[in-house]
Amino acid sequence: MNILKTGMLLAAMTALFMGVGFLIGGRSGMMIAFAVAAAMNIFSYWNADKMVLRMHGAREVDRRSAPEYYGLVEDLARRAQMPMPRVYIMENPQPNAFATGRNPENAAVAATTGLLQMLSRDEIAGVMAHELAHIKHYDTLTMTVTATIAGAVSMLANFGLFFGGNRDSNGNGNGLGIVGILLAVIVAPLAAALVQMAISRTREYSADRAGAEICGDPMALASALQRISGGVARVENRSAEANPASAHMFIINPLSGARMDNLFSTHPATENRIAALSDLAREMGRPAAARAETAPGRYPGGSVPGAGRTRGGPWSRGPRNRGGPWG
Repeated sequence: MNILKTGMLLAAMTALFMGVGFLIGGRSGMMIAFAVAAAMNIFSYWNADKMVLRMHGAREVDRRSAPEYYGLVEDLARRAQMPMPRVYIMENPQPNAFATGRNPENAAVAATTGLLQMLSRDEIAGVMAHELAHIKHYDTLTMTVTATIAGAVSMLANFGLFFGGNRDSNGNGNGLGIVGILLAVIVAPLAAALVQMAISRTREYSADRAGAEICGDPMALASALQRISGGVARVENRSAEANPASAHMFIINPLSGARMDNLFSTHPATENRIAALSDLAREMGRPAAARAETAPGRYPGGSVPGAGRTRGGPWSRGPRNRGGPWG
């Protein structure tokens, strides 16, 4: 079923890419766009994960360079009965994380240093379990390819501003002239973004539930979502701002704004996700007590009622060791 969904997505994005080509260059532009899209789909399938990791400056770590973080992911992968993914860290103060890869055998998880420093071990476990759920469900293939092609659609549309309106090989224009170019520039990126949003929002709920089942603590993930959301609101993610087509891959939208659960949000509202996790906690017979919200104007770091965790990072003992278990 996931393979079918991926195929449908690639077909839709390819059709959108061809439509932009037609608006810019008529029939010849459409054929060129089709050839480019076909090549891009093949390239994205094999290389999109590397491209996304490179976009965000992620560096791979192992058992020696980040023993606690790596060991945590290893334990969660064992619980999920799936292959061990490659593990990455992004030098980024914003708390966030994502997964990528075409299948569970060729996958990677990445967390920012901000996430590793601000969250407790249980909360980090919830976040990484969520990302492993994306991998297990093959969501990462769809989301990674979508990010690559959506970015290409936007680039092609902008390209039309400078080179659009050409006539095709039969001397026929595209029939829409400057109107077609403007439609390509305005509508195509919006359509690509809407595809991303629809995919991300439905799959985040599913990954939240599966991730909570993997780590065994829905409220740890709920607390993590709350703290990440608070951190995102205060800390800019420069690599994500520079590459907005990859925003839907993160556990919480890394871009400024987009907090409402509506048509134009890449993620469900955090409050709705927490409510769903609270329901799951009750189903599992675990306490579903509300977590304290982070006070405005400060990083997540306050205590959570009933959590009994030390804030300031999952493995800190006394003053922060900046090297830490993440290297």
